Amino acid sequence: MSNILALDTSTENCSAALSVNGEILVREFESPREHTKRILPMVDSLLSEAGIKLKDLDALAFGRGPGSFTGVRIGTGIAQGLAFGADLPMLPISTLAAMAQGANRLHNATDVLPAIDARMGEIYVAQYKLNAAGVMTLVDKEMVITADELVANFNKPDQAFYTLGTGWATYEQQLAVLNVAKLTACEGIQFPTSHDMLAIAAADFANGKAVAVEDAMPVYVRDTVTWKKLPGRG
Repeated sequence: MSNILALDTSTENCSAALSVNGEILVREFESPREHTKRILPMVDSLLSEAGIKLKDLDALAFGRGPGSFTGVRIGTGIAQGLAFGADLPMLPISTLAAMAQGANRLHNATDVLPAIDARMGEIYVAQYKLNAAGVMTLVDKEMVITADELVANFNKPDQAFYTLGTGWATYEQQLAVLNVAKLTACEGIQFPTSHDMLAIAAADFANGKAVAVEDAMPVYVRDTVTWKKLPGRG
């Protein structure tokens, strides 16, 4: 069983979670402008409670986006620094996938449409389905689209979806016309959380999907932002 630390600062929610010997420890706080102040103390608190050091872990997972450009950059940079210092491989985890995993953990949902408000009249959205291993798996691709485009893309009267995230809450009126067999809201899931990244990270680590620090990149979905790697890392 792998020991993994996960952290996420991609949205208003700031979180860190640790899986050690099958036990999960979580720190979480909604603080839109305080991620840089809160995330490292969260990590220190988790490691202290578990009685381990970073170098004792097998891998470090992080929310690679989509989400706030600034938040995704902060999370990626801090995760890179921690992993580089402890010589750990990294596991980039989709924030939308983490939300989908949360829908399964809390509501036993198996077919979901997590959506994050992308600002500028757009929404980050994707469809996820539960696989045989109990991990939410992407169907097609992650998108950044308008509410009208979401309706056009997922207008499936023969299919039922669970909905979750700030994208649905922000554009509730426009999305109310979506014609599907059934839409069920997953209460209490507005943001991704590191807790739900752990299950995905464990599966990815077991399947050899960990990457080196220099290859752990953010995913913005929008193509208008570039990312610089750590200095001296190529």
